[in-house]
Amino acid sequence: MSRFCLCLIASCLCFLVVSNAAAQSDLGLKGAGLEVGFVDPQDVDATLGFGVFVDLGTIVPRVKLDAHLDYWSKSEEQYGIEASVRDIAVGAKAKYLFEVPTNRIRPFAGGGVSIHFVSAEVTIPDQNIMGVIVPGTSVSDSSTKLGLDLGGGFYAPLTPKVSFVTEMWVGIVSDVNQLSLKIGLLYNLGS
Repeated sequence: MSRFCLCLIASCLCFLVVSNAAAQSDLGLKGAGLEVGFVDPQDVDATLGFGVFVDLGTIVPRVKLDAHLDYWSKSEEQYGIEASVRDIAVGAKAKYLFEVPTNRIRPFAGGGVSIHFVSAEVTIPDQNIMGVIVPGTSVSDSSTKLGLDLGGGFYAPLTPKVSFVTEMWVGIVSDVNQLSLKIGLLYNLGS
């Protein structure tokens, strides 16, 4: 009987917590935006990155949920050998909005998870070694990796519908850790 009472009490507490969180949440498509910035991947020179994101509202007051799609690519050539690396990341980030006395700037810190579709390719052209032509080759590899994103930034409203966004994120991804600094515009879909 005591186990039944404990389970009943635990169930009631869980129901109250979930219903309270649901009552405070304001999830839905609230805005969409574009970003551009510099990405500095591990063992690769810095490059330009692009992204799109959507504002999915708040989970609880002052905690926003965003979904994002980011892309960067880098190619280098030395001695006729060309190497390229590309990363397409899809993920979600929770952002805690700090309370500030003015609404002109809304700083935030947050974290999230991403799935990274990483591919690399190396192309070696035909080589003439002492009159003997050695045929060239191309080798490629791709993998899917889970990443952890940590960072922050701020929102600054430009108009009632458009906000300027700047962010700095560290992506912890096996073999492709990356630091990104982005700027963008968020178009608010709400009133």
